[in-house]
Amino acid sequence: MYPKLKNPTLFPAWTDNFFSSPMWPNEESYVGLSIPAVNVKETIDEFDIEMAVPGMEKTDFKLDIDHNVLTISSEKILKKEDDNEKFTRREFSYTSFNRSFTLPTSVDEEAIKATYKEGILIINIPKKEEAKEKGPKHIEIG
Repeated sequence: MYPKLKNPTLFPAWTDNFFSSPMWPNEESYVGLSIPAVNVKETIDEFDIEMAVPGMEKTDFKLDIDHNVLTISSEKILKKEDDNEKFTRREFSYTSFNRSFTLPTSVDEEAIKATYKEGILIINIPKKEEAKEKGPKHIEIG
């Protein structure tokens, strides 16, 4: 069956599906969904992954490496209760995410370190010595 369109002509208006697509989020599209923003930087010696995850604690994160895939995940449930007169109000907050990154074979998996400071999770991924770019070498003629 075809979706019902707002403009049922032979050539429907491009706005019918454009503004209702996931590209234009609404309140319902965020229910149970949280994907933190990520920056990935490469230098001569290492890769750095910076992830914006404010309001968390370092114990909220789980980092795993399996078959050259780094997986960063978190699950946090907050409960707040407020007793007021004849009723009890409960507010639940559930946050979870899972991000995976395929690591190049040039990284030293044993030397990966992570820190969490001021809402930013930073994962430092050093390169193996043989993978580091070396500058030009001058050869003397003897």
